[in-house]
Amino acid sequence: MAIGTFQAEVSRVRDLTHDVRELDLTLRQPREITYRAGQFISFEVPKEGFPLPLTRPYSIASPPSITDRVTLVFNLVAGGPGSSYLFGLQVGDHVSFKGPAGSFYLKEDPSRHVLFVGTGTGIAPLRAMILTLVEQNNGQPIRLFWGLRHERDLYYQEEFEALALRHQKFSFITTLSQPGPGWTGLRGRVTGLVQERVKSVRDLAVYLCGNGGMIKDVEALVQAKGLCPIYREKYY
Repeated sequence: MAIGTFQAEVSRVRDLTHDVRELDLTLRQPREITYRAGQFISFEVPKEGFPLPLTRPYSIASPPSITDRVTLVFNLVAGGPGSSYLFGLQVGDHVSFKGPAGSFYLKEDPSRHVLFVGTGTGIAPLRAMILTLVEQNNGQPIRLFWGLRHERDLYYQEEFEALALRHQKFSFITTLSQPGPGWTGLRGRVTGLVQERVKSVRDLAVYLCGNGGMIKDVEALVQAKGLCPIYREKYY
């Protein structure tokens, strides 16, 4: 799958939380893109004081079955050239990006149960993978453990709830590490969910995306339970 250059137009901007935004880019030239669920595209963005633009990758959050546009989900990083550039885009703006790229993508193995573990906007490639598996409808159980910090950081909850109602093989749990006193959901880090709720790794495949500490800890927890494929993408 060759990396190409794409011209696109911003067709939708949606704020998901106080600092997380979803962006739809509709392709103009070429009109279609082919990629694997989990891969990313890259932008060349300017940074003050640097003579050349910087390359910043962003995972595609939409499934490959949608070929005429890509959806990105990203958070605003203070002083970050990539997120500052993307947050500055408005509907109708034209952008250029390169891709697809990346070795973190959904493997074809319908015989395995699939566990996705993410933190923050690490949900982006996991969402693309989950939607792809649901579309394929191979009958394999799909679980998502997602860790966020506060109530104000919640998003995609209604989407995943609706998905779980439509597809009995999909389930998800969101846990907050720093919730307020009124929070009635699960508290703690996703590592606790993995430790308590993953009873066996037999016929399991694990996909991890988010902060490096979580990935390291979950990897160790899973490996302590036995051998299974683990795929990872570290965001920070």
